Amino acid sequence: MNHDLYGQRLRQFMEEVTLYPVSCEKLAAGRTDQEWLDRVLAGGARIVQLRDKESNDRDLLAKARYFRKKTREVGALFLMNDRLDIALLAEADGMHVGQNDLPPEEIRKLAPNFLIGLSCNTAQQAKQLGHMVASGTCPVAYFNIGPIYSTTTKQGLREFVGPQAVEHFTKLCPLPFTVMGGIKLNQIKELCAVGVKRIAVVTAISQASDIAVETALWLKEIDSSSR
Repeated sequence: MNHDLYGQRLRQFMEEVTLYPVSCEKLAAGRTDQEWLDRVLAGGARIVQLRDKESNDRDLLAKARYFRKKTREVGALFLMNDRLDIALLAEADGMHVGQNDLPPEEIRKLAPNFLIGLSCNTAQQAKQLGHMVASGTCPVAYFNIGPIYSTTTKQGLREFVGPQAVEHFTKLCPLPFTVMGGIKLNQIKELCAVGVKRIAVVTAISQASDIAVETALWLKEIDSSSR
């Protein structure tokens, strides 16, 4: 592992990331992922995640390379959802995976310098991750707690952990964390009050009439609510 490169990425994540926009083209009011990206970066986002379950592989790779080019131009982090092959070919900074995706320890073998994020939807999953941290074998840089509130981004979800899960999950796992799932602007203060520093969001940004303005508004609200 290139510890300097990994450490640089982790420090940037820890120090700069507060709002974590995640793409979803079908929920972007007719705008492409590329258009979405240009606007969230214009609004000041310091990290983006490309989440695309529908494009064919050639189109997805082209899209990922566009994300890489544009994020490099502004010094933002670029993470790929789920697809290790695309992430490697596009030279992403890392990946985010769910519980049923590739295991983070397997990703780490091929991508030692990646920032790897893992979704934790239950306390048991957070506890297992915490055990890996304690044993010194954890391949994950951060974890996501969610879904916090009811969300339409992922179909089939019926259980939502609520903001009270933040304190519980973070006692079980000491890693940096994000929260996600149905979060609205007027809920930021509630989340920051229980220790949230980084909020991942899809529809509240992607469906805004002006994505750049909405991104800047969320960044400002998280900053003021965290003080």
